[in-house]
Amino acid sequence: PEVCLRLEVGPNAAVHSPLAVQNGFLHMLVRSYTAEFFMSFLTNLGPFLEDEIIPEVIPMEIEVVDAKITLKDDSPRVYPTSPGPVPITLAVDHIIVKRRDDGVFYLTVLQEQKAPAECVLAAPTGGIRGLQLKEMPELQRELQTMKIALAEANMDKARLLQEIRKYNPLFQL
Repeated sequence: PEVCLRLEVGPNAAVHSPLAVQNGFLHMLVRSYTAEFFMSFLTNLGPFLEDEIIPEVIPMEIEVVDAKITLKDDSPRVYPTSPGPVPITLAVDHIIVKRRDDGVFYLTVLQEQKAPAECVLAAPTGGIRGLQLKEMPELQRELQTMKIALAEANMDKARLLQEIRKYNPLFQL
């Protein structure tokens, strides 16, 4: 799936933050997401986000992996002969947005560490002739896929433990 959501509430949510016990903790994973939005969508989103009541702070973690969002300007043209603005594409490799108990959103950008080409070619091969530079991006994609699968498995494990603890609060793994 492109979007996975998990909301934890109660004593088990204390591992995330003290406030999560009372208000809950939201974990969201978005991966391989592609979308196109008009700029008017963003400008008209403001009234829906405004509220007269101060909301409760819900600690959360939003992880976005391999996403691409294209923004198109749909405003009326000033000059009819103008070709119009070029769409803007935002590509996100891996980013984490965390909201802590203080209500502040913290942005963490995860970058892949790439080995220099000399290190890849000079590395001992152990019977393999060596990695071709063309194979590196494919291996990095496979590694990223494995990391996503591991994160999903950990989320499933936490969900199952929470389900078990619902019936047996003293259960320990």
